[in-house]
Amino acid sequence: MSSVAKQAATKLDWATIISKLGLTGSTAASLTSFKKRHDEAQRALFELKQQPTTVDVEFYKSTLKNQNIVSQVESDLKAFKPSQFPLDKQLNLIKSFEAKALENAKNTETVVLDELEQLSATLANIEGARSFDELTVDDVRKARPDIQEKVNSMVTNHRWEVPGYKEKFGDLTIM
Repeated sequence: MSSVAKQAATKLDWATIISKLGLTGSTAASLTSFKKRHDEAQRALFELKQQPTTVDVEFYKSTLKNQNIVSQVESDLKAFKPSQFPLDKQLNLIKSFEAKALENAKNTETVVLDELEQLSATLANIEGARSFDELTVDDVRKARPDIQEKVNSMVTNHRWEVPGYKEKFGDLTIM
């Protein structure tokens, strides 16, 4: 990792990114879980770097009585070569995770843009609407034809009281 990338990674404020970009749902959860795994990996790496990597064979030669075992361990240590681990699986996993995160980000972007368009249309409708004082019964009937149907059915069935009206506003009859 380059020094510029390391500096950027240390200065990155994950919570601000999630809130400023307005990320929600699986994208925010994926980003948060990635941050958690990143922090755990950094902590483990730091702990491993703090551990000593050399073996003081002279200490064991002076302490242990069986010198054959110490010499055998010393020869094994000198002959030891760490095994090479194939990173192709992990790199492919990272690439697939990156592709999925990018796809989720694009989906989130389209959803947010659609919501913005809807909100802009709603705002324009609100700004262009007449005030409540200027509304007429005909305007309400045009906007909500189901109200007219409900009133017609109540009148034909000789039901003159609106259900729930007395419970909400009380009974205003004097007698």
